[in-house]
Amino acid sequence: MISAIQLLRRNPAYARLWGAQAVSLIGDWFNTIVLSALVARYTDGSGLAISLLLLARFLPPLIVSPLAGVLLDRYDRRRLLIISDVVRIFVVLGFLLATGPDRVWLIYLLTIIQFSFSSLFEPGRSALLPAVVNREDLVAANILGSVTWSIMLAVGGALGGLVSGLLGSNIALLFDAATFAVSALLIWSIRLPREVTHPTKGKTHQSSGLRDYIEGLRYARRNPETLLTLLVKAGGNVGNVDALLIVYATGLFVLGEDGSGSLGVLWSAFGIGAILGPILVERWNNGSVRSMRRIILAGYGFIAAGWFLLAGAPVLAIAALSMMVKAIGSSLYWTYSSAILQKTVDDAYLGRIFSLDMAGFQLFSVLSIIATGAALEAYGDGSVRIIVAVTGILSLIPLVLWAAVLRYLDRRTAQREQSPVAASPTP
Repeated sequence: MISAIQLLRRNPAYARLWGAQAVSLIGDWFNTIVLSALVARYTDGSGLAISLLLLARFLPPLIVSPLAGVLLDRYDRRRLLIISDVVRIFVVLGFLLATGPDRVWLIYLLTIIQFSFSSLFEPGRSALLPAVVNREDLVAANILGSVTWSIMLAVGGALGGLVSGLLGSNIALLFDAATFAVSALLIWSIRLPREVTHPTKGKTHQSSGLRDYIEGLRYARRNPETLLTLLVKAGGNVGNVDALLIVYATGLFVLGEDGSGSLGVLWSAFGIGAILGPILVERWNNGSVRSMRRIILAGYGFIAAGWFLLAGAPVLAIAALSMMVKAIGSSLYWTYSSAILQKTVDDAYLGRIFSLDMAGFQLFSVLSIIATGAALEAYGDGSVRIIVAVTGILSLIPLVLWAAVLRYLDRRTAQREQSPVAASPTP
């Protein structure tokens, strides 16, 4: 695999897109740690209140994703990314007004707005990626993006906990707003042909947005390999690590003001694990879709192992190790499922397909948040280890199912290769 420096040098447009991702991600983790600690403080560590914050982050993208996918396939993707960044500057500044328990509602409201616009950014960035890198660099670009996410999580988690603890939450939120501004400027500097950022230029739009969305669903149904790949991120999100991690940090292993220090440690450990994931397995990836599907299976195995390790963690250090193990698995299924979609899906459908991909992830996130929050509320924080152990057992289900999917896809590929129609030359 080429080095990151080589990748960025020979793909200058991607270098700017990558820079926008890197700078905004570090601010995101400042935001996550500050808001989690504030909600825990203002609500006396209520598991329901924490789950509501997570729902405010995950539910809006689930609802907005259908519209986001249609917009990304109809209009200038680069411009939509800039709009998403600019709006979020002002939303994040609004968090400065949440100064006490009586304004917790404001945190929820602004989080809903923030993540509604975030639902444009991540699918848009993924859909734009094949246009800003050479095709042979696509897997390397996905790995760099995953590693960058992980590094920014490790750095942002540690710095977010430190800055919030030493300088206060307001400084951390101002930093977050500034990162969105820098991201918008970097994306604005990208210059691409109109047909790349606006893939449907020259086509009439007599159909409604709903019809366009339904056509995206039909495309997935016509391509079973794509449809099954769209389920990968959903399967990897059985159980909600965010809610459980917050309970561990603010209830079991409290370090720093309101547990912000232990939150930083655990998120940093997660980031380190996510860095290691693609690096550890890349030697077994030959760039083929078949090899990447098998790496996804290994990712599911790491996720289950991480849950079981977290359930029995006696101290913060072991909890951090469990986060590293789980993060290895999470980075594997995320990185390689995205690369498979970018390699196999027509560009005109990429926006809708990645919005569907994100919607499946968000749906399982919402269901996991509701289930985890209800369990914590019903049985109390003292039951958190049992809840984590049950989550580990449930995480074995996608592992078994994906193993069956691999056998099905292998048989399908073999039949297609042996078919006289497939073997005959295309006229």
